[in-house]
Amino acid sequence: MVKASRHLCLFSRQPLLIIMVFSSEDRILIEQLHRSKGYGARKLVKEFPEKGWKVCSLLCLLKKLKDTGTTSRQAGSGRPRTARMPENVDVVSDMICSQDDASGTHRTVHEISRETGIPKSSVVCIIHNDLQLKCFKKKRAQELTTANRLNRVQRSQLLLDKFSEHEVGFIFFNDEKLFTVAPLMNSQNDRVYALVVATKKRNVSTSRLLRTCPTFSKSVMISVAVSKRGCTNLIFVDPSAKINRQYYRDVMLMQQLLPAIRSIAGDMFVFQQDCAPAHCARDTVELLRRETL
Repeated sequence: MVKASRHLCLFSRQPLLIIMVFSSEDRILIEQLHRSKGYGARKLVKEFPEKGWKVCSLLCLLKKLKDTGTTSRQAGSGRPRTARMPENVDVVSDMICSQDDASGTHRTVHEISRETGIPKSSVVCIIHNDLQLKCFKKKRAQELTTANRLNRVQRSQLLLDKFSEHEVGFIFFNDEKLFTVAPLMNSQNDRVYALVVATKKRNVSTSRLLRTCPTFSKSVMISVAVSKRGCTNLIFVDPSAKINRQYYRDVMLMQQLLPAIRSIAGDMFVFQQDCAPAHCARDTVELLRRETL
């Protein structure tokens, strides 16, 4: 008999009381009707059938109004914090940011969770809510030394001193950029799902598992000229063309860049380029002296 009674108690289930979540507008409406007109739970359900309110949920809300004087959530109510304690916030603050005397020593969210035992979701809440930090992704950029910076400032100042304030807006800066068409593959996100019957990797076709790429990645070169007055359209260089002084002078300048710049600034403009071999060739310089300011 003892075992039977224990068995029945083990598998007995009590009905669960599900409390609705009222919006802020509904809470204000219920509180005003209850205070001004004395509406109870059943009266509110009858008057607003489209709301889908439950009597039990309204009774709990009205009881809270009677006990506390408001239907709003009280400060300090709810489940107490167990992970976002002040000491854990200090630990996450020290680990998420690099120290001044030790750069690059910060930890990722996963590493902080693994080393401290704080759940990953709590670490994210501490970072965003408690520390008010926002994550930014680093990008690659050319490292400039002190000499590089001074040299760029001096050359920029010389260029500005050479032209008046009105003429600066007509300077078009031009350069080319090589873009790789086939990007690098991220094997972490590039996955293949196979049927359960083919559980072993050797049973999956190699054409599905391998992502082949040529020895030399395909690329495209683009040229553009920008100024204060606007920029030209992207000019795509023929992949089979070799950018020597003849191609740069006859095709890129005469057929594409200079006509595009004239459509923006007219005949008055200054063409600024770097010292690439095709740019500073004697024939190219003579052409630019004739065609530009």
